[in-house]
Amino acid sequence: MLPLTDRYGRTAVDLRVSLTDRCNLRCTYCMPAEGLAWLPRTTLLTDDEVVRLIGVAVGRLGVRDVRFTGGEPLLRPGLVEIVAATAALEPRPRISLTTNGIGLTRVAPALKDAGLDRVNVSLDTLRPERFRELSLRDRLADTLDGLRAAADAGLTPVKINTVLMRDVNDDEAVALLEFALAHGYELRFIEQMPLDAQHGWRRDNMITAEEILAALRLKFTLTEDDVPRGAAPAETWLVDGGPARVGVIGSVTRPFCGDCDRTRLTADGQVRACLFATTETDLRGALRDGASDDELASLWAGAMARKLPGHGIDDPAFLQPPRPMSAIGG
Repeated sequence: MLPLTDRYGRTAVDLRVSLTDRCNLRCTYCMPAEGLAWLPRTTLLTDDEVVRLIGVAVGRLGVRDVRFTGGEPLLRPGLVEIVAATAALEPRPRISLTTNGIGLTRVAPALKDAGLDRVNVSLDTLRPERFRELSLRDRLADTLDGLRAAADAGLTPVKINTVLMRDVNDDEAVALLEFALAHGYELRFIEQMPLDAQHGWRRDNMITAEEILAALRLKFTLTEDDVPRGAAPAETWLVDGGPARVGVIGSVTRPFCGDCDRTRLTADGQVRACLFATTETDLRGALRDGASDDELASLWAGAMARKLPGHGIDDPAFLQPPRPMSAIGG
């Protein structure tokens, strides 16, 4: 076993795999209305290549958790087969999916049968007109149906990811938590990060973790969770004494880089040591040139060994990654 350990003593055991850079929404904080120049299909990893690299990560590099992301991973035609092949690996990793929920009603049972353990569903508003303004698509009902389908299929705990934006949807914090509590979902608020394709992110437009907590405390009693956080990105609080919890991921104002345990594989086969990395290591080229699994593992380990101590958003010299979130994978 060759652990993915960096110079600062962190070991990556959580793999985020982007299956596509395409998405069926156009959320304004992620991409422009016209979409992006999608990755050429010939550059994308095939299903077999995805599974092989996940196998290298699990079997040779000690990865224990695999999360499929996008873009929108439900747009990947071979998703169910990829999940099934991942679930067949030894040792079997925990398998999750981050999605906008559109299409889950159709595929949730098949994903559960294939071995998917749980889902995170992105939901930034409960108002149909606001959903349409934010995503440029009239699909709120589909997302809500997807949440129900995930719960009905046993893909639990079903988690909701919400990004609050100033003067856009920051008045919905309480309503979103009430909705999650009523349906048994776990809500995670995420600070907006500088990963938009337009490079229009501004700190003063971001709703901070402290602001989110202050808004929630107007309605709920929040008690710090006594469950150790470990490397989890979310700080969690018990709601009105528990057992329900709410989480806040303060990636910008309360960074958790010192405990980060993630490694990332893009849809075109590039290893990223950090969500905000400006460099990548090409596994696709090595794989297609005939590299062995041991050689691929060595390349991957070398990439992670060079991981920087933090994302550096507060550094005056910080540069936003050239790839947007949809091309990196969440």
